[in-house]
Amino acid sequence: MNAGYYTPKGGCPGQEQLLTDRAVFTDAYVVIPKGAMRDIVVSRLPFWEKTRLWVLSRPLSGFAETFSQYIMEVGPGGGSDRPETEAGVEAVLFVVEGSGSLVADKTAHELCPGSYVYLPPGCEWSLRNNGASELRFHWIRKRYERVDGVPLPDLLITNENDIVPDPMPETDGEWLTSRFVDVTDMRHDMHVNIVTFQPGAVIPFVETHVMEHGLYVLEGKAVYRLNQDWVEVEAGDYMWLRAFCPQACYAGGPSRFRYLLYKDVNRHMKLNTPFTS
Repeated sequence: MNAGYYTPKGGCPGQEQLLTDRAVFTDAYVVIPKGAMRDIVVSRLPFWEKTRLWVLSRPLSGFAETFSQYIMEVGPGGGSDRPETEAGVEAVLFVVEGSGSLVADKTAHELCPGSYVYLPPGCEWSLRNNGASELRFHWIRKRYERVDGVPLPDLLITNENDIVPDPMPETDGEWLTSRFVDVTDMRHDMHVNIVTFQPGAVIPFVETHVMEHGLYVLEGKAVYRLNQDWVEVEAGDYMWLRAFCPQACYAGGPSRFRYLLYKDVNRHMKLNTPFTS
């Protein structure tokens, strides 16, 4: 069971506050601390009512290029009957606070904290907040990469509490991954998982791999290795890593450390430069 997910509340710090914070933007990674998610940096979208959002990542040439990630905040009575305006886009929704009514492929579903929704490209959907408080959720968008002979994925709606986490090898359950999609299912070209570290657990080597990452800290705190730097992160912080950025983690406690993790998977590397002999 989850113990509560961190969600930004906006607002603006008082004039007595110091300017210093942990925000970092490099050519290998970005750290957006929770204190940066204020009213003056929100965005709004066409066809969304009583809604604002924080854009955590978007494709940038020469950096991370496969996805965008938003934290959506939908007020009571708000939502959208035309949420996605771009063709060929798949999405994952992950609810962190409040409740909502989703209609996908003409079927209604009630969402609550921990709800996970995979929306394949071409899926018709709408979302409404019929409750009395704000609905907050992550919206991760990616242009689906079709492969001839591989069918599209199915609509998937589940909840984190219904997923049995997988222990990572040789960790005695100190490092767990909650996987919403079968890793051998080649229909999927992205995974969005939840990673959990018990206090004192580590990633015991510096990972360097082709997948891009978006990591939103749901609970706890840790020290994260990003490229050559060790960076302190806590619940509400967001990390955005380009491909091959070295990374590792030490969860110092006192409580568990958890994050929502995006990565692109299961596709050939595009060879965009023409070969000439």
